[in-house]
Amino acid sequence: MFQRRTIFTSESVAEGHPDKVCDRVSDALLDLFISRDADCRTAIECLATTDLLVIAGETRCREDINADEIEKTARMAIKDIGYDQEEFHWDKIKVENHLHTQSSDIAVGVDSGADKDEGAGDQGIMFGYACRETESLMPAAICYSHQILRDLAEARKAGTLSMLGPDAKAQVSLVYENGKPVDVDSVLVSSQHSADIDQAEVREIIRPYVKAVLPNGEMPAEDKFYVNPTGRFVIGGPHGDCGLTGRKIIVDTYGGAAPHGGGAFSGKDPTKVDRSAAYASRYVAKNIVAAGFAERCTLQLSYAIGVSQPISLLVDTHGTGEVSDEMLEAIVRKTVDLSPRGIRQHLKLNRPIYERTAAYGHFGRNPAEDGGFSWEREDLVDELKAAVTSGNFKAA
Repeated sequence: MFQRRTIFTSESVAEGHPDKVCDRVSDALLDLFISRDADCRTAIECLATTDLLVIAGETRCREDINADEIEKTARMAIKDIGYDQEEFHWDKIKVENHLHTQSSDIAVGVDSGADKDEGAGDQGIMFGYACRETESLMPAAICYSHQILRDLAEARKAGTLSMLGPDAKAQVSLVYENGKPVDVDSVLVSSQHSADIDQAEVREIIRPYVKAVLPNGEMPAEDKFYVNPTGRFVIGGPHGDCGLTGRKIIVDTYGGAAPHGGGAFSGKDPTKVDRSAAYASRYVAKNIVAAGFAERCTLQLSYAIGVSQPISLLVDTHGTGEVSDEMLEAIVRKTVDLSPRGIRQHLKLNRPIYERTAAYGHFGRNPAEDGGFSWEREDLVDELKAAVTSGNFKAA
């Protein structure tokens, strides 16, 4: 990433962060709709604040889903996160539902017909990225930040860390030399906690979880290990800060180590290329790196609303490629169907697999038996290798 000695930082936020609460509800509702109609359309947004959750957006579903089901799904998502606080309690908050039917102008451009294939749900650009910094082929700083918070959340929900609240953030700064992370410069963790413990106690509670995640347990210098630097974090969650769906797009992707097209993921069905093409971009970039063709790979796609095939495709291996970027572009164009329909069918995205993506990153996760995180599979490696070996692909 960097040839000079420098420091690079990424952050993550926990599932109880106000914005992540909204992402979680949006994706829980997507799973509800897609479980009833695999071809549903959803664009669901949420706002969460003191004693209130507002749900809004557009949907289309062959089966009627009533308001009670929608409200129950939202409440159960918030309950699982752990919000039973006086000012934001899963069973006591007011839930406003403002969902309505998808625009017919959008539908006519997206839906397939006798004379056209299914088109992209919007225009836009999407990026995928992979690198050899971690086993998951993700940038190290975001990988460590996610893991610290995930481990703390699991311990909290298991009752081991009941003194901590759901709201938390983590930030990891790594030292890079010659393009590789070589040391931990600093770690910052801010965690909501009960009024019964102070900053020093929170620090020692969190320390072993940080140490367990960092490579070889190498902690930063003590004065660069920051825990709740304001001194107190009792008021948190949507009561402390209003949350919105789609406001943590860098947390959701590569922690700033790669470009971002600007589109959020949560609440959107897989016809929305903001989501599905970002997943496909990661899938292709990861398989290029896993195949040994590069140390790093960025892949960009762009789409026009209502148009099936991407209008541009870029592969950039940042000077680390064993195969030319132009050849890789030609191979990808011929071997991977990057139309919305092709992506959805290849990665089997028309399933209720999205609620689990709403926290700790959409990328770098293990593929699940039920098809969750299918874009993390490395099953394209052999096909890419065969295409390179065949010699049939020339640069465009």
